[in-house]
Amino acid sequence: MIEALPDLAAMDAFGKRIAAQLRPGDVVALSGGLGAGKTTLARAIIAALGHEGEVPSPTFTIVETYDHLRVPLVHADFYRLENLSEAEEIGLDDYREGAALLAEWPDHAGGFAHETSCLEILLETVGEGRQAVVKPGEDWQSRMP
Repeated sequence: MIEALPDLAAMDAFGKRIAAQLRPGDVVALSGGLGAGKTTLARAIIAALGHEGEVPSPTFTIVETYDHLRVPLVHADFYRLENLSEAEEIGLDDYREGAALLAEWPDHAGGFAHETSCLEILLETVGEGRQAVVKPGEDWQSRMP
C-alpha cells in the first residue's frame, strides 16, 4: 500500500491512524533516508497516543520510553549502531516487554520484518511531500491504518 503524505497535516493524520491500531508487542519499523520524515511520523504517533510536550529524537540516547501512554511505547533510533550485537547490548528486549516499538533505521538493529506484529513503513520524498510504502505483517493485515 502507498500512502500519499503531501504535508505535515497528512503525516499527522497518518500517525493518528497508526496509533489507533497500535497494541503492545507491535513494531512500527520506520525506514527512509535522512530527512524522509521518520521522526516526524514517530512524533505524530506518540502525540496521538496521549503524550503532551516535547518528543526528543532518540538519535543520541538510542532509546526513549513512554510508559504513560495508552499503549506503553519504546521509541528507538538505531542509526548510530555499528553492528547488530549493539541492539542486544542496550537491552532492547527488556524495553519491549509489554510495549510497542517505534524503530527508526530498523535495518541497523537487524530488522523486524520477520515479526508478524511488524508494520514496515518506508518513507520517501516526493516533490515537496512524502509517500509511505506500507507493508503489514500478518498481525496488521486486519487493522491497516
